[in-house]
Amino acid sequence: MRENGRLANALGTALGLGYVPYIPGTFASLVTAGAVALLHRASDSATLQLGAALVLLLPVSIWASARVARREAKSDPSHVVIDEVVGQIFCLLWVPFSWTFLVMGFVAFRVFDILKPYPIKKVERLRGGMGIVCDDLIAGLYAGLLLRIVYAFVSPS
Repeated sequence: MRENGRLANALGTALGLGYVPYIPGTFASLVTAGAVALLHRASDSATLQLGAALVLLLPVSIWASARVARREAKSDPSHVVIDEVVGQIFCLLWVPFSWTFLVMGFVAFRVFDILKPYPIKKVERLRGGMGIVCDDLIAGLYAGLLLRIVYAFVSPS
């Protein structure tokens, strides 16, 4: 594997999280949710930092996913989990941090990512890294909107 291939593989598998033998996407989402929690505990500007990370990770995730998929001749290799990282971060940007919303966001994101309601399944058919990543972004959007709706009902006015 050439150097670019190693870099794409490291990024696409979220530094190896994708090699967990069972449910690598769920595991990557769980680790991401934990990292989000740690960042919120450590920084007053965690939401801004997560937003910046998302902006940086989007093109990287599309490139790495496409590269690994092309090399392995698979449309969406199961060990490519950077898309779950991006989708989970996007989901958790919609509400202020709390442990309740962290758990709800993790579960909601996984449900939308697995069930793939319209148009997620359609977007998944896009070629290369766009299809691999964008379906998770929409799952993150759906989960984030759900969190926002719940937040609107439970937040003090």
